Amino acid sequence: MVTEPGTQAVWGLDRISADDKEIPGPSERVYLMLNKPYGYVCSLFDPEGRPIVTDLLKAVTKRVYPVGRLDFDTLGLLLFTNDGEWAHRLMHPSYHVPRTYKVTVSGRIADKDVRALRRGVRLDDGLSGSSRASVITSSDRQSIIRMTITQGKSRQVRRMLEAVGYKAIHLMRTGVGSLTLGDLKIGAHRQLLTEEVTSMKKLVGLK
Repeated sequence: MVTEPGTQAVWGLDRISADDKEIPGPSERVYLMLNKPYGYVCSLFDPEGRPIVTDLLKAVTKRVYPVGRLDFDTLGLLLFTNDGEWAHRLMHPSYHVPRTYKVTVSGRIADKDVRALRRGVRLDDGLSGSSRASVITSSDRQSIIRMTITQGKSRQVRRMLEAVGYKAIHLMRTGVGSLTLGDLKIGAHRQLLTEEVTSMKKLVGLK
């Protein structure tokens, strides 16, 4: 029994009770990566009845939430967790978490436009900020570009490309922070490894 004011306990390690009723400890933290397919909504409910990303996590027994979002027509790496502080920091622009995309555009992209993407372009809601942009392949029919951004504006990669005269016809997020999709199949998910969680926590100043 605690009789001294200011006594500290460690939630999850110490047994804490009040009026002889034990206060439950924190739930086990869950960290997942999903390779989101085309046509799923990053929400827990969609009034239009479209498929939602948690439909792909039926085997997960803990309740988890998507960290940020990918558009309906964007594929790729999407994180899920029940760790609210971790999710908040990953999404907050002040932590500048890098997000990498592979994007296909129609036509051959000009060198000057790649340089403009690297410098940053003006969008209708302000400057985009710089990006790391490189051409993977390019032909008269289409170009495939890798872009890494840290700003996280809505539909930012698509809008940056539109600002220099190109339309994205396929967009996939391949990396967040130190995480990459690797060979995870579209529609599949996996738990993050301990070292992956540790690395991502360090990235946003958590232990």
